[in-house]
Amino acid sequence: MKTISTILIIALLAVIGGCSSDPDAPPRFRVKNDRSTDASLKVQTSGGNTININNVAPGTTSAYQDVAPGQVDVTVTIQGEQGDFTASWVASTNQSYTIVVANTTPPTVGIVIP
Repeated sequence: MKTISTILIIALLAVIGGCSSDPDAPPRFRVKNDRSTDASLKVQTSGGNTININNVAPGTTSAYQDVAPGQVDVTVTIQGEQGDFTASWVASTNQSYTIVVANTTPPTVGIVIP
């Protein structure tokens, strides 16, 4: 129940402040690691760019990074966990996104609009 409340609060904040004042601003994303171990990400865009973000510390949120509009695929490697965890979304101009590495069993990765 607490997770649902958190997601609803994040969604409300997205409506209030998720957009830039520049209508042509590129989409951007950040990473929030809610786990107790490091997480590393490989972010691939439909434009062919790859962004690697290594060792996002537990309980931290990274700075925003711009990404090209279109399909974005994320592969997350979590320290101490077997396998990779994935998420995808379609990035839109003038929009911000947060990739959340959730502290769940098994681990999950989600995309929210802050």
